[in-house]
Amino acid sequence: MNIIEIKDLVKIYDDKKTVPVTAVNGVNINFKPGEFAAIVGPSGSGKTTLLNLLGGLDEPTSGEILIDGKQMGNLNSRQKIDFRMHNIGFVFQAYNLIPVLTAKENVEFIMHLQGQSKKARDKRSQELLEAVGLGDRMNARPGKLSGGQQQRVAVARALASKPKFILADEPTANLDSKSTETLLDIMEKLNIEENITFIFSTHDARVVNKARRVITIEDGVVVEDKER
Repeated sequence: MNIIEIKDLVKIYDDKKTVPVTAVNGVNINFKPGEFAAIVGPSGSGKTTLLNLLGGLDEPTSGEILIDGKQMGNLNSRQKIDFRMHNIGFVFQAYNLIPVLTAKENVEFIMHLQGQSKKARDKRSQELLEAVGLGDRMNARPGKLSGGQQQRVAVARALASKPKFILADEPTANLDSKSTETLLDIMEKLNIEENITFIFSTHDARVVNKARRVITIEDGVVVEDKER
């Protein structure tokens, strides 16, 4: 069974002032639960646009995205926000942590929006921060954490809502080699032990080497889809 089905997906950016740009051009991809997949390609190839469409952060020009059989295009803005909150975890290149909150509070934030109890938030945030090796930094604010530590908090936050899959857009771009290796090991472990689907957009050969499926996109078109 597929967790994600992408059918004839097209995204054209047209601001009426410049030549229209086709960022995604007729893409068809399916993802099964538990995949550890990397979408690769040169800058401007459409991989980040594809991730944004998958996460409901951008609207396709045409085509369909089905998640667990639910057609994303049929959801209104409010429904899309709710759907993302309960089904999709995001890890961004820039971490996007809230600077005035501690690591633990950042992880708890989405659970607070979901209306989970304080007891449930406490338990899961502690478990996740321990899982990413930051059990001793729960009360530190982002400014007191290294880049690698901040990105590990971002992974814990992405997992907090118990999503169906994680979308990670260039998650290692700002990290040194050691931090990258640690982060990838953590994500791979979570993927294997908890069957969490990870889909990366990346230039990083270290991410590609860890991936068990590599999808190459050029000029908005999938040119290769290889499983290992």
